[in-house]
Amino acid sequence: MTISLDIATLTAGYSGGSFAPRDVINEVYDRIEAQGEQAVWISKRSREQALACAVNAPRGALYGIPFAVKDNIDVAGLATTCACPAFLNYPARSAFVVERLEAEGAIVIGKTNLDQFATGLVGTRSPYGAPSSVFNRDYISGGSSSGSAVAVASGLVSFALGTDTAGSGRVPAAFNNIVGLKPSKGLISTRGVVPACRTQDTVSIFALTVSDARRVFAAASHFDDDDAYARRTEALDSGRARNGATRIGVPRAPLEFFGDQAAAALYEKAVGRARALGAEIVNIDFSAFQQTAQLLYQGPWVAERLAAIKLFAHNHPDAMHETVGNIILAAQNISAVDAFEGFYRLAELARQAGREWQKMDMLLLPTAPTTYKIAEVLADPVRLNANLGLYTNFVNLMDLAALAVPAGFRPDGLPFGVTLMAPAGGDGDLALMGDQLHRQLGEVSLEQRHSPSSTPRSMCGPPPQSKLKLPWSARI
Repeated sequence: MTISLDIATLTAGYSGGSFAPRDVINEVYDRIEAQGEQAVWISKRSREQALACAVNAPRGALYGIPFAVKDNIDVAGLATTCACPAFLNYPARSAFVVERLEAEGAIVIGKTNLDQFATGLVGTRSPYGAPSSVFNRDYISGGSSSGSAVAVASGLVSFALGTDTAGSGRVPAAFNNIVGLKPSKGLISTRGVVPACRTQDTVSIFALTVSDARRVFAAASHFDDDDAYARRTEALDSGRARNGATRIGVPRAPLEFFGDQAAAALYEKAVGRARALGAEIVNIDFSAFQQTAQLLYQGPWVAERLAAIKLFAHNHPDAMHETVGNIILAAQNISAVDAFEGFYRLAELARQAGREWQKMDMLLLPTAPTTYKIAEVLADPVRLNANLGLYTNFVNLMDLAALAVPAGFRPDGLPFGVTLMAPAGGDGDLALMGDQLHRQLGEVSLEQRHSPSSTPRSMCGPPPQSKLKLPWSARI
């Protein structure tokens, strides 16, 4: 059986009797075995366990849909490691978000690799190995949700959960030509997720299409009264009562691509295609956003990473990845004075950015300014990682929703992506525009992308029906 694992295809197949969940689960495990060990998984359910789940799956909105879970999110029966073997523990129950998805019939296949303790945007900071981009194994997969993105892009699961504090649910999506949905903070419960920065963390969704991501989001975004940071969807209001064209902001000043002219050209094409879709392109002052991005690691918020694992870090400092340990343990030098100064500065920058939001409904940026080879990142792990967060680090600090979508291919065959952002509560608006952009910018079918050297790579990107220009109301 060779089919696309996008949710629409599987749901139609189940409804029409073409195949059953057990057939899909067997196909998934056949693909995993054929792919071999590529540092995607940290642990998996056995084929027999997954088949048993398929037989007993509730007939909900995600009936029979296989998915993967980043290994800082608890799944009952599987270890949680955060890519640190000494941290390994077996949770008594699954994270709230996993329970919600399983209640709708989705089937967990396994736990995926990540930059240790979700600290990084590169995918190389794990003792379990470094997953690579599905398009070129010399290049990074992006992180920290590396394994989750690669599992989806390789056609091993229909969707995957990641987490996103600084871009971990968006950068890997761009580097593997898939969709990365980072919801407004608090809409998906983080109970049962090992925190990175608890006040800034979100659970993210990787999928082949925007409609798939939105379908998973609908199942996952139930208010959790036991999560102190949960918010109700109806309590969020983007405050944008629009008449006429959607106003999309782009920075007035030239953007930094670190010499990557191919990425710069693809971004300009993305802006042009947004305009062709009827959007009004508005030039904005990007400086407040850029300065906020620097706060996440250069400001006091890195202390949250220490707060999340302080006892473990104190007792097992040598168990941590060297780069991750250096970042987290440096937070011991951050004072309460530093923290308050950071809060004050963020408030000032948010006020400045608010003036720019009066001019626009959404912001369109490159998901990442460039990409790197694995060897390059290993040789210069901190500086190159920082470069990748240029257009992602500010998003959660400024309480924005974001949606990363594919935006074409460079001459060397590597994918490029863009991200749409809106104030908290604008998730639905982003989905409408993001779906339009994805269909306009990613019109190559699965068959056309087939790589004879690697069968799973033929599963990358949107399904063949992405060529259809459906009305927005049909795409949510």
